[in-house]
Amino acid sequence: MAANILDGSATAKQIRAGLVERVERLKAEKGITPRLAVILVGDDPASVTYTRMKKKACEATGMISDLIELPADSTQEQVKSIINNLNSDPSVHGIMVQHPVPSHLDELDILSTVAPEKDVDGISAISLGKLVLGTADYVSCTPLGIVTLLETYDIPIKGKEAVVVGRSIILGKPVALALLERHATVTICHSRTVDLPAVVNRADILVAAIGKPEFIKGDWIKEGAVVIDAGYNKVEGRDKDVGDVEFETAAKRASWITPVPGGVGPMTIAMLLAQTVKSAEKG
Repeated sequence: MAANILDGSATAKQIRAGLVERVERLKAEKGITPRLAVILVGDDPASVTYTRMKKKACEATGMISDLIELPADSTQEQVKSIINNLNSDPSVHGIMVQHPVPSHLDELDILSTVAPEKDVDGISAISLGKLVLGTADYVSCTPLGIVTLLETYDIPIKGKEAVVVGRSIILGKPVALALLERHATVTICHSRTVDLPAVVNRADILVAAIGKPEFIKGDWIKEGAVVIDAGYNKVEGRDKDVGDVEFETAAKRASWITPVPGGVGPMTIAMLLAQTVKSAEKG
């Protein structure tokens, strides 16, 4: 059996086309242009690349994108001061702090400084708490992108056994909550999980979010499972980036699988834009 491809690039393109129409309507009817401010602290190469991609995607959708680049030695107070200025600026509809921030900063404190009504990245303490309650206005973008991709392809979630490998506050925990809210039975795995291959093999839906190249082997995958690979890893000597799942062997057992690249990544950016537009529409 060869797995079908969950094409995040094509799905994100469709979503962004719909956003273009909504942005044009906002401009014409209310004189509002959705505006996203992205804060980058330091010069981590991957973060620099991601922020440039987000800015380009915003502008292609007709939105305004501000990229605020701060030196790596910025203090907690300096970063929070900039966020508070953006919080009070009515022309800014969304604020995102690029993860990770330099290690000397308290990331959770910084993220939670973003006003809840502008937390379009959905990872402040308030947004995560609302996700637990089932009342979230904005959901962490990668988890939202994952469930949106599943729903776009009419893949059933209700009643399925979902296994999430990874427990970060940006991905593992919120995607587990998002799947739980859609009535999946969810197991969260981590480095201390006993007999991880056996747990993975139970999954009707597997979300790999552990950040280790090809850590999950293809023969761990249950026949007919849906595999969502949220990993993106550079491997020395390889001519392309790889995910957290051994793609070639997993694709022989899975019914559906996301490619890397072109799977989860484009959906993350599409959700960031969508939630910024949603915020502007509320304004």
